[in-house]
Amino acid sequence: MEPDKDLNRDTDDLPLRANTNHILVRHYVLDLTVNFDRKVISGSVVLFLDRDVSVCRSRDMDTVEDGTKGLGETTTRMEKMFGASERDGAEFQALSAVGSQTAAETENIQSSHSWETTSDGDFTLVLDCCDLDVSKVEEVDVTSVSSMVASERSDVSSVNPQAAFIQNLISVPSSRWRQKHQLFLLCSRAHGAQDGSSLHFQRDRWSLQVRKKGVATPQEFPRALRICYETRPTGGSVRWTKDQDNRVCVYTAGSPINNRALFPCQEPPVAMSTWHATVRAPSECVVLMSGEEQTVPTEDGDTPFLIWNYYVTMPMPASTFTLAVGHWHQVTAEIPPALERGGLSVTDYSGMVDDGICCSHGDYPCRFTEQLARSQRVIPHRVFGPVCLLQKAQGVLKLLPQCLAAAHTVLGVHPFPRLDVLIVPAGFSSLGMASPHIIFLSQSVLYAGSLGSGENGLSLCGSRMCHEIAHSWFGLVIGARDWTEEWISEGFATYLEDIIWAQAQHLSLQETAEQSDLKALLRWRRLSDELQNSEEALQILRPNMENTGQASESGSSTVKHALNPDKTFMQVHYLKGYFLLRFLASQVGEQQFIDFFRLFVKKYHGQLILSQVRLYTINLIIVLSSQVMSDQLVMLLELLLEEEELSTATVRALQRTYNLQNQDAEVQHRWCELVVKHAYTRAYRDVEHFLVHDQAMGVYLYGELMVQEDPEQQALARRCLSLVTEQMDQSARRVVEEMVL
Repeated sequence: MEPDKDLNRDTDDLPLRANTNHILVRHYVLDLTVNFDRKVISGSVVLFLDRDVSVCRSRDMDTVEDGTKGLGETTTRMEKMFGASERDGAEFQALSAVGSQTAAETENIQSSHSWETTSDGDFTLVLDCCDLDVSKVEEVDVTSVSSMVASERSDVSSVNPQAAFIQNLISVPSSRWRQKHQLFLLCSRAHGAQDGSSLHFQRDRWSLQVRKKGVATPQEFPRALRICYETRPTGGSVRWTKDQDNRVCVYTAGSPINNRALFPCQEPPVAMSTWHATVRAPSECVVLMSGEEQTVPTEDGDTPFLIWNYYVTMPMPASTFTLAVGHWHQVTAEIPPALERGGLSVTDYSGMVDDGICCSHGDYPCRFTEQLARSQRVIPHRVFGPVCLLQKAQGVLKLLPQCLAAAHTVLGVHPFPRLDVLIVPAGFSSLGMASPHIIFLSQSVLYAGSLGSGENGLSLCGSRMCHEIAHSWFGLVIGARDWTEEWISEGFATYLEDIIWAQAQHLSLQETAEQSDLKALLRWRRLSDELQNSEEALQILRPNMENTGQASESGSSTVKHALNPDKTFMQVHYLKGYFLLRFLASQVGEQQFIDFFRLFVKKYHGQLILSQVRLYTINLIIVLSSQVMSDQLVMLLELLLEEEELSTATVRALQRTYNLQNQDAEVQHRWCELVVKHAYTRAYRDVEHFLVHDQAMGVYLYGELMVQEDPEQQALARRCLSLVTEQMDQSARRVVEEMVL
């Protein structure tokens, strides 16, 4: 990457500039061409924007349904108008052409000629962007598409029909996702707006800023934009290199700057979106990508290129988009028929708690609600690599169904419908990296010996595969809302790696414990070494402390220490998180802890979390364990007292599980406070008993009963005082009477 020109050299924090609190990208349509000769990816991305940043699901769905009636007929007509699979070649070239200047000739500050005609009073869309040469930003005219839909209804009217149409399209329910994505694709092929009101842009080191002259608010801003651009050979999001066969390839390298050097996007995790990507690559290449279906490439006319299409229907952060293009070959080997035949075998869920939890995320086609997905132990999977490693990679293909089945046994439903594994070039800086539907695996985990020489030789490969597979649940379908909290992903995956790998090996309980203890010892030595030989600032699990998850008024923020090169190779977040979880498992029992993981996934899949999200975690541990000490109960109740809301079911579960009214006075005191705070009337008798029999500790509980201004609680306070007034210490009685009378 070229030197930073507007980055504060005194910090190694990564800026996230996107103003996600003002406007959100809900869907991306990428149309890209890979050029190995120039080492660039060129083309365009169309952004569909939503002014409702609250992700509101209370919108009248009948209106949404009506607003997209005739969608099937519309898409058929539009395909005839635009072509079923591609836009006219000349038009595409005109839209996506970029200047002939090289990266070295282009300054970091880049703008359209008319940027100066806009003013600070105009609303600015800010996107995260780096190392891209942007040639054009235009509003997409979706009139031709919206008019087709509107022709099916006579009651469509709006001050801004295009904005209303896109808003309705964004809100189409998940039951019609295929039609929705097809219509997004057709809209993306529409021409640019011809009203003369062009969009103006400026790009600096970390962002792309877009304005429309005279548009002052996000509500007035265009809802569909096309950005034509080209990556740079040295761009930080993708790596151009050669594979182990000495053939050129390119892939997203898991860079600390994520995908902002691949396409302009909103990088804060809260900007969850879906996408569709069309990639043109030389016909001898294979394109692998985050996508829900295995794609079959089509010819690109008379060109020496093939066209690959991938899409996702689960909204995810743009940082999870993954691409790899190279001369890969698929690994073929005999796969155990018991696991591969449809992947259907019922997991034993008898040990799970019947939590009755439904999906809490926004509307998308969710595998957790599909009966078939619940019983699919092994999802469809493939392994790719260079020719010279195909023999060694057979070990990966042998282990993969075992690891997938074991993960299903431990965690339940696979969040994604398929999985590709790619053996990446030797220069890849990690042993593995998980993304939706695809895992990058280092050649370092491949066993050097023969497949028949025993399972021990596959241990590194198997455990690493289990780690990356675990990320499907912790890191992808459940993600951190603040990137600095990577321990939520890595700590959980490290802990689950051992459990899943032991399950895949079919180890006995004793063998599992011995293997786990040995791994713990090795990790403790690694953690101790890092703590002694690294900056203290890089060892903190939550470097933003109480500000974790917070952003500016616009939604921009920074990722602390993300650009520090030392942090890339540190394991402290993996290991501290792992030891925390290992300790909790030792307190409640491993099987109960696994049950907790399953329930946690059911509650939070499809969502972003912070480590402060503790209420549900505490509640689950309540359900899963009843063997705790008095001090632990006191701590548990004090943590719960900090929560603003607590359901009646949770309070009842506490009382039933721990028999709190019969614990010692310290526990009873906190229990009574909890009862009063949440007006749990069923336990008011416990409060009365405490105030009568534990007068030394109950003085200030009277105040809590009065301050709630609840007539029933106030009457309870007065009744208790009347019962003990003659016995009560004179000083204590005076204090209570001042509060109560």
